[in-house]
Order: sequence, then C-alpha cells, then structure tokens
Amino acid sequence: MTTEWRGKWALVTGASAGIGQALARELASAGTNLILTARRQDRLDQFASELRSAHNVRTEVFAADLAQLRAPEEIFAFTQGLGLTVDLLINNAGFGQYGEVSQAEPQRLLDMVQVNCSAVVHLTRLYLPAMLARRSGNILILASTASFQAVPYISVYAATKAFDLLFAEGLAEEVRPHGVRVCALCPGSTESEFHQVAGQGHLKFAEPRRETAEKVARVGLAALAAGKSSVISGGGNAFGVVMQRLVPRSLVTRIAGGMFKPKDPGSASK
Repeated sequence: MTTEWRGKWALVTGASAGIGQALARELASAGTNLILTARRQDRLDQFASELRSAHNVRTEVFAADLAQLRAPEEIFAFTQGLGLTVDLLINNAGFGQYGEVSQAEPQRLLDMVQVNCSAVVHLTRLYLPAMLARRSGNILILASTASFQAVPYISVYAATKAFDLLFAEGLAEEVRPHGVRVCALCPGSTESEFHQVAGQGHLKFAEPRRETAEKVARVGLAALAAGKSSVISGGGNAFGVVMQRLVPRSLVTRIAGGMFKPKDPGSASK
C-alpha cells in the first residue's frame, strides 16, 4: 500500500482536518502528489506547505464548500485546467448534526445531504469516466459504522452514511471488470473535530474505543489497495456490526436511541 500511488495524483476532499488530513499525510509519506480541497484556504495552504517540505511531493490547493451545488464542477475544472490525472479520488468531506430532527435548522440538514451524498455522487461521476477509459483508478468513500443501522438523534447523518456505503459497494461491483477499485471506509468514533462540529462532544460512551485518524486512514488505504469494496476500522467496531445483525433492527434502533438521547431534549440541535 505504501507505494501503490507513488508519483500519482490523489484528490482529497475535507483535507484540512481529521481523517482527510491523516489520509493526505499517509499518501504524501509514500510519495503521492496531492490535490487538497476543503472550505478553509488558510488551513489548506499551511498543510500543503507542510507536506511539500516534509515529503518532497507536489501539492495543489483549491478551497471549495461542497454544500454549494457547483463546487464539484469547480473542483473538476480546476484539476482539468492543470492537466492533472486523478488516479485516486477520496470522497472524505462530510459532517453530522446531533439532536432531534424537529429542532435542527432545515438548511443544516439539507447541506448535510448535499455534502455527504450528492457531492460524493457528483465528484465520482465527474472523475470516473477517465478512470474507466484508462482502465485504472481508485475511489475511497468515507462511510461510517453508523451506515449499518438507524441511529436516533443523528438520524440524517446515519442515513447519509448508509447511502455512501451502498453506493460504494454497488459501484465497486460495476467497475471491477474495468480495472477501477472502489471502497467504503467505515470508521467508528475517531479522534477529530467531527464530534464538536456535530454537537455531540459531550457523549462519552464511545471514548474508550475512539481510534486515531491515522489508524483509520491506514486501514482505508490498505483495504482499497487490496480491492475490498468496504472495510470497518477497528475489531470492536466490526464485532459490533456483526452482532447487531443477530437481533431485530427495531431493537438495535431502540438501544441506539437510549445511548444518544439528549439529557435535555430539544437543546442538542441548537
């Protein structure tokens, strides 16, 4: 895996923090050139400079907000304008929202669907034809252990990640005969800004099993290189997914609801 994409170009969305940043670092350390995109230009510039200095790789930066409908086309036009061949597309950008759906800002929920689902499909559709034409290419899609069941109080997020998982697994089978690999990476609780952004930083039950972003990144890239269509990071997380399949989905949802239920109902989404 360390030399799989040496000298090639990878595009990483959501590259300014968390798992996206860890994926970029892992790839740069193995000699992969990087196109980094996220909303925050200053963070991207600083991170790109760090990677160039530490690993002697080429980097390009393009600030974009994937909640905007035209952002995928703008990213694609940027890489096309530079004449870059994207061999590895990493659809990492995403966010969550903790709390009751009825209390959340409607636009926040719609933006989540746009970033976590629509932008993933759009970017994949833009870069996939060239991969198929040259019979070579790789796509990593960030799903979640929340992909495998309904999760009350992060209901929309879990649904978007279920979409990502099924999209990746279906697409992987479509393109496998054409030399293109697709994999869904399903991390559990991970050390990143995600929990604070989602408003669930106070939930402590997952902390003992929380993995580092670096470990999750290595698991995802190794699985993609091995041709897997999906991978769950962490033995405990994988065991949990297997066990929940042995009981009724309604019971799994009820248990998850009890774990995630806000102590002060109605306040978590504000």
